[in-house]
Amino acid sequence: MHATALRQMGTVGFALGIALASPHARAADASAWDGDTRSAVRLISGIPDGATLRAGVELRLAPGWKTYWRYPGDSGVPPHFDFAQSSNVKSATLSWPAPRRFVDDGGQSIGYDGNVIFPLRIVANNPAEPVVLRLKLDYAVCEKLCVPAEGNVELSLGATPIASISEPALAAAEARVPTRASIGDHAGLAIRGVKQEPGVRYPRVIVDVAAPDGEAVDLFAEGPTPEWALPLPTPVTGAPPGVHRFAFDLDGLPPGQSAQGASLTLTATAGASAIEVKAALD
Repeated sequence: MHATALRQMGTVGFALGIALASPHARAADASAWDGDTRSAVRLISGIPDGATLRAGVELRLAPGWKTYWRYPGDSGVPPHFDFAQSSNVKSATLSWPAPRRFVDDGGQSIGYDGNVIFPLRIVANNPAEPVVLRLKLDYAVCEKLCVPAEGNVELSLGATPIASISEPALAAAEARVPTRASIGDHAGLAIRGVKQEPGVRYPRVIVDVAAPDGEAVDLFAEGPTPEWALPLPTPVTGAPPGVHRFAFDLDGLPPGQSAQGASLTLTATAGASAIEVKAALD
């Protein structure tokens, strides 16, 4: 073989060896995409926050397709994130960006369309060693029909802060995670009050949400466990000026359970703002 060709092969082989040997061979920015034309998933990394590593699960959806929030609404399947096969991971905490409401012939559902990033905060067992994050994601994507989907992706993360091209997108997704708040907080978006009143078949919950003028406001309600299937809150009249009033029946409780004393999670959204409030039912 010609000497020049041998040198070129040697150079390629040397570069490939470095890539395979280095835990940061993909520049620690993102894994490969795993999916098809309807949807695909990958892992992305951000700049560490002290001893906590920052990453995200990015889900790409084709136009017209959607996937679901942790509580899907009238129909749908929430995504299941499995990090059990990861290496050197003590904990991996996933956050859910604020979702949106979809209305179609099947009813009302809660989820995402376009691109969505679920932020992750990871603590290593040994901070001096790299983390290998491995995700098995089971989820559903829907257009007119729903189909199951699966993704298997892997990304190495290091504790040394590095520049990441994914950092702006990850930071934006973190900003979309609802902020924890209390009933009665009055700065910007706020849940002013929660009360029960008698209903036709079930007790009804009334929630008043204050928001800046001109913002589209929505509200989602979850029970204390995933077995609760509460109806989506709907806007009703009678709110004071500057307040949006929502109502929903205490329907969809697991058999044998009472709403008395239960703690609901209320998520309110208005434009780019979102809050999450715990409300105990008296």
